[in-house]
Amino acid sequence: MSKKEVQRKPEWLKIKLNTNENYTGLKKMMREKNLHTVCEEARCPNIHECWAVRRTATFMILGDVCTRACRFCAVKTGLPTELDWQEPERVADSVELMNLKHAVVTAVARDDLKDGGAAIFAETVKAIRKKNPFTSIEVLPSDMGGVEENLKTLMDARPDILNHNIETVKRLTPRIRARATYERSLEFLRRAKEMQPDIPTKSSIMVGLGETKEELIEAMDDLRANNVDILTLGQYLQPSKKHLDVQKYYHPDEFAELREIALKKGFSHCEAGPLVRSSYHADEQVNSAAKHRQELAEQEAQQA
Repeated sequence: MSKKEVQRKPEWLKIKLNTNENYTGLKKMMREKNLHTVCEEARCPNIHECWAVRRTATFMILGDVCTRACRFCAVKTGLPTELDWQEPERVADSVELMNLKHAVVTAVARDDLKDGGAAIFAETVKAIRKKNPFTSIEVLPSDMGGVEENLKTLMDARPDILNHNIETVKRLTPRIRARATYERSLEFLRRAKEMQPDIPTKSSIMVGLGETKEELIEAMDDLRANNVDILTLGQYLQPSKKHLDVQKYYHPDEFAELREIALKKGFSHCEAGPLVRSSYHADEQVNSAAKHRQELAEQEAQQA
């Protein structure tokens, strides 16, 4: 039996497609507004659930061409030209039209920009908040070159959640991520929490790339040591033959075990499952983080 046959997708990775009017309507609106979504660009397996059922979407600003060529990612790589200062307003308008309770804003890595795209990120947060005061906002930036000033620009806009993904375990990072480093991502998350201690931080890990359970637990410990509140764990799926092969398909029971381990380590929320992605059920995570902060505050008040 060949390796490819051994690694055939298991039953639990089959996706139910739903192309109702919510899905088609959102797709039409994104094109009319000249907006990109990571849901489409990264070929997210949950696009039908999120667009058709939950009516949520993750906006991808700063164009659709990334300056990095990570070996797991389906987003186009090249030299970007797009820098559209009207984009924050278009995103805010779309959030209003969609009547979103929670909006996620991510972006391609823009190493060609001195600020890594921080200014447009911040303007997008402000524009959404102005038009949609009751919508919670999550941002998912690259490491922005590890420049503290860039992160400060973004955190000063006060998103409700700062999400930055370490993607994989320490040992595999050089092979899987382009330009980014494991240590710099941890530092980015730690600095975000130091700048705005009341804003929850979040990170995500893909599994199935050859990591061990011990390495996953080590990564959890590293995230908690840098005060990360929320963790998502999902199965890596190969976008094309050019990308890294899947080394293992984790069973749902294994995800359940990893989730229990994460919660015991102190994460306020952990979403874990074969089709879980960084923005999956993000609306629930922000509520969970807020509830966890309230419980901690009550405990501290009782101890005082």
